[in-house]
Amino acid sequence: MLIRVPSASRCSSADITPESVYLSRRRFMAASGAGLALGALPGVAFAQDVSPYEVPVPAEQPTWFTEKLPGVQWRAVVPLDETITPFEDATHYNNFYEFGPDKGDPAEHADAMDIEPWTVQIDGAVEKPGTYSVADLVQPHRLEERIYRLRCVEAWSMVIPWLGFPLGELIRRAGPTGGAKYVAFETAVLPEVMPAVDSRFSLIDWPYREGLRIDEAMHPLTILAVGMYGRILEEQNGAPMRLVVPWKYGFKSIKSIVRLSLVEEQPYTTWQNLAPEEYGFYANVNPNVDHPRWTQARERRLPANLFSTNVRDTLMFNGYADEVASLYQGMDLAKFY
Repeated sequence: MLIRVPSASRCSSADITPESVYLSRRRFMAASGAGLALGALPGVAFAQDVSPYEVPVPAEQPTWFTEKLPGVQWRAVVPLDETITPFEDATHYNNFYEFGPDKGDPAEHADAMDIEPWTVQIDGAVEKPGTYSVADLVQPHRLEERIYRLRCVEAWSMVIPWLGFPLGELIRRAGPTGGAKYVAFETAVLPEVMPAVDSRFSLIDWPYREGLRIDEAMHPLTILAVGMYGRILEEQNGAPMRLVVPWKYGFKSIKSIVRLSLVEEQPYTTWQNLAPEEYGFYANVNPNVDHPRWTQARERRLPANLFSTNVRDTLMFNGYADEVASLYQGMDLAKFY
């Protein structure tokens, strides 16, 4: 089933995916006998042993993940002139400060993190609190491929194909009560494999914490991702489960989630607490409101090199204004940044 998003930013996979990748996916569909049924719907589905992005797929992926791949649904909310960031760049240029301050530290250290088994605690203003495995959380849902921009507050950006499901569906299953106005998240604290967590020089009060207003969390663009590029999520990218909120700066999309709480008051968030003059609770991408150290009017789309800096104008709400601007109607976005 093809999921359509009625917006000006809608596109087809042929428009956003490199031609060789697109053709390889089409060839697989035809070879599998799906040509007549799916030929008119490029990118609708792919089998668990085929990656449409031509990246290495692990020989062993968790059963809860591979069981969902044959039914993957496709959704793209990026403009027509964009291409997907190479897998190598998306997995080797990251901020995950538990593993170190440099962009290469997560890829170097994160594979020491054991992501199986993994549990997530759901609590607060919900009817069904409990501690659930990732498999428990994923099982009721069909995975969707969401191709989203990722915009860092440091003024660089990527376009990444995630695999996940809407956070709102999980919240509905948990049964929010009348007091639920915000959703708070926490990242794992694993000092035995996360060097920065045990460092006396770290300024962060671990665990890393983030939060959303309940209507932001319930918005259909907000997802919990468990995969990327047709394969299980990489540890350095937030395995086994992370948040993806494409209209906000990347630090809002918390990685390696171990706790999700529905609360009545605006929750503590790590960067807002550490430097409130630099990082607001909302963190909406806004080219008109600069960070004290980085202009937000322009961004560097990765990959970039000596011959092409790949700089472009930043779009309001990261290009998702048609979908999300109504959430902030009447708000002063320079004050609530």
